[in-house]
Amino acid sequence: MNPLSAHDWLDTLGPAALLVVMFAETGLLIGFFLPGDSLLFTAGLLTATSRDGLHIPLVPALVCAAAGALLGAQTGYLIGRRAGPVLLDEASRPKLHDAAERATAQLNRYGVPKAVVLGRFIPIVRTVVNPLAGTLGVPVRVFTFWQVAGGLVWTLGIILAGRAVGDRVPSIDRYLLPMIAVVVVLSFVPLLLELRRSRNGGARVR
Repeated sequence: MNPLSAHDWLDTLGPAALLVVMFAETGLLIGFFLPGDSLLFTAGLLTATSRDGLHIPLVPALVCAAAGALLGAQTGYLIGRRAGPVLLDEASRPKLHDAAERATAQLNRYGVPKAVVLGRFIPIVRTVVNPLAGTLGVPVRVFTFWQVAGGLVWTLGIILAGRAVGDRVPSIDRYLLPMIAVVVVLSFVPLLLELRRSRNGGARVR
């Protein structure tokens, strides 16, 4: 199984793939490379159609995705409270350290509510924003409320968007791979915009 392939995850584990991947991507730092957005969208499409005999039931998909994202974020937060900065050390994990700096900038710029919710939609940032919130001592009730809100909007919203596309586009299974590629590209747009803002901000400081 290719761990970067949304279709392979769903073909192997069915709806449970959503639980596993959402939990790992949002709760465990080792899960930053997993295909979160494309998996959600693909699952949504496959609730309306099938490809190579693979069909995903809608309700289990919604439940598994939401449970994985919410439990994962809360686990990441608790890990951050206990392990602290060691997890995001620059020398041992440069990519995660850079993402942590972007997440910190989000927390400082937008405050906890917006940063935690918006972080769900930015690859890699959504992996580190949860332990970072724990490391920075964000109150557990505040974090929990906003991570639940953001997690539900992210997971249910993308799955239902995929479902809507699958319902409206005839023979959508023929275009599944190109559409997944588009979703992957679009998922990185917020990250690229954030990087651009950071570079422009650094240039102005100089």
